Amino acid sequence: MFRKLGSILAKVLFRRQQDILSAAAILAAATFASAALGLFRDRALASFFSSGEIAVYFAAFRIPDTLFEILILGSLSAAFIPTFVKYISRGKGSEAWNVASAIMTLTFTAFLLLAIVVFFVARPLSRLLAPGFAPSEINLMASMTRILLIAQGFFILAFFLTGILKSFQHFLVPAIAPLFYNIGIIVGTIFLAGRLGIYAPAWGAVFGAFFYFSIHLPIARKLGFKFSPAFDFSHPGVRKVIALAVPRTIEIAFAQILKASDLFFSSLVSVGSYGYLTLASHLAAVPVSLVGNSLADASLPSLSYKRGNIGQFRETLLSVFRQIIFFVALPAVALIVLRVPAVRLSFGASRFTWESTVLTGYALSCLALGIVAQAAASLMVRAFYALADTLTPVRVGVCSILANILLSAVFILLLKTSVWGVAFAFALSNIFQVIVLVLLLCRRISFSVWEFVVPTFRIGLASFVSGGSMYILLKIFDRSAWDKRLSFLGYLTLPERFECFVLDTRYTINLVILTIAVATAGTVIYLLVAKLLGVNEVSLIGALWRRLPRLAKTAPPRQARGGEAELT
Repeated sequence: MFRKLGSILAKVLFRRQQDILSAAAILAAATFASAALGLFRDRALASFFSSGEIAVYFAAFRIPDTLFEILILGSLSAAFIPTFVKYISRGKGSEAWNVASAIMTLTFTAFLLLAIVVFFVARPLSRLLAPGFAPSEINLMASMTRILLIAQGFFILAFFLTGILKSFQHFLVPAIAPLFYNIGIIVGTIFLAGRLGIYAPAWGAVFGAFFYFSIHLPIARKLGFKFSPAFDFSHPGVRKVIALAVPRTIEIAFAQILKASDLFFSSLVSVGSYGYLTLASHLAAVPVSLVGNSLADASLPSLSYKRGNIGQFRETLLSVFRQIIFFVALPAVALIVLRVPAVRLSFGASRFTWESTVLTGYALSCLALGIVAQAAASLMVRAFYALADTLTPVRVGVCSILANILLSAVFILLLKTSVWGVAFAFALSNIFQVIVLVLLLCRRISFSVWEFVVPTFRIGLASFVSGGSMYILLKIFDRSAWDKRLSFLGYLTLPERFECFVLDTRYTINLVILTIAVATAGTVIYLLVAKLLGVNEVSLIGALWRRLPRLAKTAPPRQARGGEAELT
């Protein structure tokens, strides 16, 4: 029985997803599960630790994450995958593996050298990044930073395996790997918090990163991967990856400066503010990761293959753009309207106070204003990558980052806002970024800007009507809104016959019922209005639902000559 189950599981894991919708559906389903676990992880943190401890824990990731993102994200999506795909598609499998080994050797060596330096200077770096933290909090942040460096070492190796699997159009394993990372943190928090305190989730992150790396190995080996340390960087493919990665790495470095500025400005507001901002960003990231990044990641190999045919490239890009806007707009509006219920249900543990809920909700609503633009920008950036142009999105990204930092300084230092000012600055900069990227892409390829504007306007109008409806329904059926005479209810009196339908949202079950009912009504209204406005993407829901049973029934990888898996 166990052998049969293992055989079935292996077949599922080793199947390819050959079209964008299938790949994106796999990524979205796994991302949803990962996001759910991520929210459970955050709730576990809120249950065991104070808002100040949570803020320091998240702050400790800042330096290790910077090393990882600069070394990996710059080379993986922008340079490694397109170059690796180029060799594989031309039947040069052995050269592809040589390039992979050389790039992995270079990257991991650089990481080890930088990690050693960070280990010894973690405390002064922590003091520089979080000037609002007390000395004890700085010491705690530095200690956890050293632990988390171990986790990033596993991630460095794992993400190259992720790039290899995606190049062969295997998206399932990379999509489910984050589940194991979150499980590691959750288990560490629940079972070790009593003995290790806030260090428990830090060690949990290390174990989770190890499992994240391990799950990629079997299928990578099946595809023919054999790592052999190589320090010969004269290979044309290696030089190509480095040349393409440099501009993207510069942009990533600026992005890390932005994240460091978020920590810097948040710490000046209060110790717990960075925790509020991070928790809000985790909620806001769900629709972006679930839909925007899933579709964008799934489209990159396809766009890379079609860059020689501008007509097919254009058709694919516009189709994916409309899908991203359609599927992200509704969650964005829902997070703005339902921000307090979302925060209460996600993080409303005993140690997470009402003040924490309100401040996190403010940050969430501001972040939600820009998540449609953030998701669309993710696709636009990958479109330039597929065209082997990493410089243009870097220039735009750097300008967006500088504008973000400037706006954060204005909101926090001049206008003296709460932490929502940092979130609002992020949303505004995302909107600026996607507008500029679209305009530049229209100049480069035979696009009309109206091909982007018209569907965005229609979907935006549908989401506005849906959001207004959800707001009215939320206030009408929430007893606290009547008791506090909130908004338009201040001019009305609660009818006695209607009182039985109003829910006391101090109780969790009532809050769950109200949130689900309002979100469901908003979804129905959104789809109806979108249909009336001629948004063709409404039909995708039914098509995707019918295809779900067949998504895993794609062809398994065939072994080609020389141990290369064929791409079709």
